[in-house]
Amino acid sequence: MTTPRVLILRAPGTNCDQETAYAFEQAGAGADCLHLNRWLESPTLADQYQILCLPGGFSYGDDVGAGRVFANRIRNHLRDAAERFIAADKLVLGICNGFQVLIKSGILLPDESAVDKSAEGDSASAPATLTWNDSGIFEDRWVNLSADGERCVFLRGVNSLYLPIAHAEGKFVAVSETVLDRLEQNQQLALRYANNAAGNFQAETLPFPANPNGSQRNVAGVCDASGRVFGLMPHPERFIDRTQHPRWTRETLPEEGAGLAIFRNAVQYFAG
Repeated sequence: MTTPRVLILRAPGTNCDQETAYAFEQAGAGADCLHLNRWLESPTLADQYQILCLPGGFSYGDDVGAGRVFANRIRNHLRDAAERFIAADKLVLGICNGFQVLIKSGILLPDESAVDKSAEGDSASAPATLTWNDSGIFEDRWVNLSADGERCVFLRGVNSLYLPIAHAEGKFVAVSETVLDRLEQNQQLALRYANNAAGNFQAETLPFPANPNGSQRNVAGVCDASGRVFGLMPHPERFIDRTQHPRWTRETLPEEGAGLAIFRNAVQYFAG
């Protein structure tokens, strides 16, 4: 099997890059953690990688909104390079702050794939965003999740997950019900908060804490139309070993944590 190379981008405030690199390595990939400035200096840098990952953290201190500065730097200086990377049948993963960057840069949900063309103002160029949790505070807890459909490469063969979340701006909001319907029908609302370990979810917004932020339709993760670009608020890199489970001393668990499946799917995409 071909060993894919992963470019993990970090910026001031990123704090999950090493854990994410370790998760990819455990799944069989080779990973490099590089500062965003290295890609800005050399826009062709990513061409030598098969997977691009934006990990969690608080990039640039979230000073003007979570992921906003990081997203602006990509959108204003690296859009062509990012689009070339995606067009080459490669994979992009954004975790927590990385999800916020993908959404706000327009990489995950570009205008032409989901935007309501009748919308006006900012909404005309932003089909969806991630905003403050309904609680108004940082939420740090474990949640049940359900995969919806087979479009997302990272979730193939996955039915349910139990993963930790840690964010203040994780509420997924679309510009209109029309956009939500379109994304749902296209299986792009790929990961949902669920109300039990079996991964059962419903159309109505689940109550807190099952839905920890109030996301519309309980959305925890979204993929693009190709299924190769995926952003999620939960942290799969924080559960790749059973000892990371909050009840590992009290329950009989598999040696491998549930989050590792997401990284294995990325590696398996390049098998052969």
